Amino acid sequence: MTTSAITKVSEQLCFGGKQIRYKHQSAVLHCDMQFSVFLPPQAETARVPALYWLSGLTCTDENFSSKAGAQQFAAKLGIALIIPDTSPRGDDVPDDENAAYDFGLGAGFYVNATQAPFNKHYKMYDYIVSELPELVEAALPLTDKRAISGHSMGGHGALVIGLRNPERYCSISAFSPICNPANSPWGIKAFNGYLGEDRSQWQQYDASLLLRDAKKVAPILVDQGSADNFYPEQLRTASLVEAASLNDVNAEIRLQPGYDHSYYFIASFIGEHLHFHAQYLK
Repeated sequence: MTTSAITKVSEQLCFGGKQIRYKHQSAVLHCDMQFSVFLPPQAETARVPALYWLSGLTCTDENFSSKAGAQQFAAKLGIALIIPDTSPRGDDVPDDENAAYDFGLGAGFYVNATQAPFNKHYKMYDYIVSELPELVEAALPLTDKRAISGHSMGGHGALVIGLRNPERYCSISAFSPICNPANSPWGIKAFNGYLGEDRSQWQQYDASLLLRDAKKVAPILVDQGSADNFYPEQLRTASLVEAASLNDVNAEIRLQPGYDHSYYFIASFIGEHLHFHAQYLK
């Protein structure tokens, strides 16, 4: 089945709604892409708002849909879930020369790369903000109400995209986000590779730096586990807390005792995140 520019790959019934996987040719990323969608039961008779979920390093569009348990809450709240892949993929898409997990395929960092050979394909920022919403909103029963969330690298992406586009997203949330990538090992490696050595170009993709100066900020909810093995060095949550306090914005940043970086953590609090977004997606 083809709907507009997207082709259905698979479909399963889930909590009275539909869990669907699509593929399409991306004009932004110059490759074939797959993404997953959960349409709640309410989408059978009306248009519904959407939460865009951005996954972390090494993930595809299937990790969140199969592990987080989000559909049960989305079904009750009448929220669609839009779950893109984490990077461009394909034989012609360049990867890290050492096939590292934290750069290249599966690690697009939701930026628009400017450095060769990555600048042709790695335009994940434009893909998430523009191309994918245009595709799904034209093909599926969605309203123009959007929220954004994500985990780890995807939490970084959700915060950055939400902060840079307050007119497009009603609310923002994140699990274990990379809060200050310009000063974390993961971020420094990725930004050097995708954006080059000019650190002034990194600021537009750093949530802590963006939040300090943001004029308009959507409500934010962040959860970070205290037993996360990437906390605090890679994730630098304190930088986001400091930025939020300096700007006096509507941001709740919670440290959850004993939780780690896994999908067990996400599954434990995803219901609270969906209820958080639901109040702004009305």
